[in-house]
Amino acid sequence: MSAKELPIVDLTPMASGDQLAKARLGAELRAACEHSGFFYVAGHGVPESLIDQVFAASKSFFDQSMADKQRLSKSFSAANRGYEALGGQTLEPGAPPDLKEGFYIGEEVPADDPRVVAGAFNTGPNQWPEGVSGFREVMSEYYDRLLLLSRRIMAALALSLGLPEDYFNDFCTQPLATLRLLHYPPQPPKPKPGEKGCGAHTDFGGITILLLDDKPGLQVWSAATECWIDANPIPGTFVVNLGDMIARWTNDRYRSTLHRVINTSGAERYSVPFFYSGALQHEVRCLPGCLEQGESARYAPTTVEGHLREMYRRTYV
Repeated sequence: MSAKELPIVDLTPMASGDQLAKARLGAELRAACEHSGFFYVAGHGVPESLIDQVFAASKSFFDQSMADKQRLSKSFSAANRGYEALGGQTLEPGAPPDLKEGFYIGEEVPADDPRVVAGAFNTGPNQWPEGVSGFREVMSEYYDRLLLLSRRIMAALALSLGLPEDYFNDFCTQPLATLRLLHYPPQPPKPKPGEKGCGAHTDFGGITILLLDDKPGLQVWSAATECWIDANPIPGTFVVNLGDMIARWTNDRYRSTLHRVINTSGAERYSVPFFYSGALQHEVRCLPGCLEQGESARYAPTTVEGHLREMYRRTYV
């Protein structure tokens, strides 16, 4: 597999009983995860009509006045839900703030739920815009679809590691996940040094399922060639990448890779990442088969929540 190309993995076998096809899929996925930790997925089962509705609702939200958007600022949410203004995040240390605005959505968990009362990480009610028709219904349906897709991808990852297909079932029970709508204005003609839509970073959690519009901009770092690879949109697919927790779980057999966004399209750009982190109390310990004889685990056992809190402390404190 060329270091300059990200593979397309067809998930169709995961919806069948064809064990041979699943084994082939597992082998393809293992190669992708060891190579770059980035790949496209086809055969995902998410209707194109729903994807169109997600982009339309996202655009309608960001087209609102700043006053309307700021009423839903995520500073009002203990669960990190709501609106984040342009320049509200700096993902690349030392670089200018990111040229993007965002909106965060998660599982709808009432404020009196025991998980919220106990202070579970990023768990609680959403903030919903009132001025965007059908927004909540569309995003809720898409969120549920992506939960199912995440579970299917985790089953395929289990096969890629030589584990039973249901190995991650407990991890996928009552999972933490975040749907994030992003809007990138065009890159300025004369940007500040290092200024870009989204600074170079790795993701914290398990897997990220990224929905791209038709504009280029996503770039993935290739350690083999020491250059940035353009991960341009391919119709009918999502881009999937592994987060730091999967690298930790596999003793760095599987890669969590730097990526960034530079919107050179000259137009408004929209994307929708879905960050899937799994059940908060699930143990993250070096997986079977990820240690060579005589090799030690590089990371101490933790939980999903413990790992995420550690990542946030490193980044925000």
